[in-house]
Amino acid sequence: MNDPKNLNANYWQIIDATRDLSACATTLLNQLYAPDCVMSVCAPFDRAQGDALVGHAAIYEGLFAPLLASFSNLQRRTEILMQGQFKGGDWVASYGWLIGKFESDFFGITPTHRHHWLRFGWFERIEDGHVVESIVILDVPRLMIECGVWPVRPQLGENWSPAPVAQDGLQLKLSDPIASEKSLKLVEAMIAGLMSYDGKSLKSMGMTRFWTPQFHWYGPGGIGSARGHQDYEQIHQQPFLTAFPDRIGGNHRCRIGDGAFVASSGWPSINATHMGDGWLGIPATNKRISMRVMDFWRREGDFLSENWVFIDMIDLLQQFGIDVFAGLQADANLRGKS
Repeated sequence: MNDPKNLNANYWQIIDATRDLSACATTLLNQLYAPDCVMSVCAPFDRAQGDALVGHAAIYEGLFAPLLASFSNLQRRTEILMQGQFKGGDWVASYGWLIGKFESDFFGITPTHRHHWLRFGWFERIEDGHVVESIVILDVPRLMIECGVWPVRPQLGENWSPAPVAQDGLQLKLSDPIASEKSLKLVEAMIAGLMSYDGKSLKSMGMTRFWTPQFHWYGPGGIGSARGHQDYEQIHQQPFLTAFPDRIGGNHRCRIGDGAFVASSGWPSINATHMGDGWLGIPATNKRISMRVMDFWRREGDFLSENWVFIDMIDLLQQFGIDVFAGLQADANLRGKS
C-alpha cells in the first residue's frame, strides 16, 4: 500500500488475497494494520476491552478470535469499496459480508450448523501504507433474527441487503472528482433536509427532491429494509422520528465521496432522547442516548437510489437497559448443566 493516489487498488490487493479469514486473519493484521492501530468496534465485541481495541493482539482477540471460534471457513466478501479524504486523512470504506458455517456458540447464540452471511460496514484511515484507525459494525441482530433469538419485536422491514444494482461497488480505479463531489453534495443536501423536520409532516423534509421514487433502503437487523418513500416512511422514518424527536447529528469520523458512492460514519454521530413509544415495540425510556452509525449511498443521475445503513443496535438497546444476550446466556448455562 505505497501509492496514496489509489488506496483502493492497494487495499483490495491485500484484503482479496486474505479474504479466507480462517487461514489468513493474522496475515491480514500484519500486512494491513499498523502495530498501534486503534479499532472502534460494535457491541458485543467491545465488551471485553471497551470501545477501542489497540494493537494487533487486541484486535485479533477482540474481533477476529470470537468470529473464528464460532464460524468455520470464514470468508470476507466485499461488495462496495471506496476511498476519499476527510479532514486531511486518507480513508477507505467497505461494505459486504463475512460468510461462514456457524459451528460453535457465539456470545450465547446457539450454533445452527448452517452457513450465515454476517453483514459488515468497515472504515479505515491509512497513513504511510498502513491502517492506523478502523471502525467496524457487524450486523449481529440480523444473525440473531436468522437464528430465531432476537428478543424484541419482529422487524417491520424485509431481511434483504443486496449488492449495488449496477454491480459497480468496487471502485478500483480513480474516480472522476467531479462525479465524486456531486455525490457528496447530494448526500449532504439530503441530510440537511432530514434535519429540517418540522415535527408534524414528513413532507417538510422534502425527501422526494433527493431520492428516486423506488429507492432501496437497506436497514440494520431489527429495522429491516424498505423500497420507495411510503415503505421507508412506515418502516423506519416515522417510527424513528417519533421515538427520537430531538435528535442531533454530527461528530462524523469520516464522510467521503467516490464516483457514484458516498460513505459516512460517526462514533457516535447521533445524540437524542428516547421520548416516543413504539420504536421496536419498546416504550419510551426518556433516556439520553447516542448512536454509532454508518451509511453507504449510491447516486443514480441526480438522485440517490440505494442506501445501506448500519446502526449499532445492540449498543443502543444497552443504553435503554436491554441486554439482548441476557436470556441467551441463561439458556447456555442451563444447557451446560444438562
